[in-house]
Amino acid sequence: MAKNNKTPEQKQYEQLEQKYETKRPVLKNCLKAFWVGGCFCLVGQLITYFYIFFFNFTEQTAGNPTVATMIFIAMLLTGFGVYDRIGQFAGAGSAVPVTGFGNSVISAAIEHRTEGLVLGVGSNIFKLAGSVIVFGVFSAFVIALIKQIYQMIIGG
Repeated sequence: MAKNNKTPEQKQYEQLEQKYETKRPVLKNCLKAFWVGGCFCLVGQLITYFYIFFFNFTEQTAGNPTVATMIFIAMLLTGFGVYDRIGQFAGAGSAVPVTGFGNSVISAAIEHRTEGLVLGVGSNIFKLAGSVIVFGVFSAFVIALIKQIYQMIIGG
């Protein structure tokens, strides 16, 4: 409905809605998200250096164990209820990094644990993260296929 074609009741409701609407501190929320996301990245970088210096990984090979460690830490923090508090404080700053993936997996498992290991945890653990995994695998397949076709055409 166009803005000018509103009934008097709709205009009155709109004014009432604006009066009681919660004002959101957008800049403050963005800064908190940026700060927490940056801290997650700092921890990830420290873990990468740990693998490089103590286990003789290279920068290229330290990525996979770093990601696995970050997901494991997020799962532990979720299990102890700490990650939820971080998420309430930081918002998207805690959801965007790979730690958000770990949180989504373990949260579904915790939520459905009372239904049993198979029907509860097993069938619901990837409820949210499953689509991310499927999309990632499918995207990797498509990109690899495109690369292979391109190399066949170019001859490289």
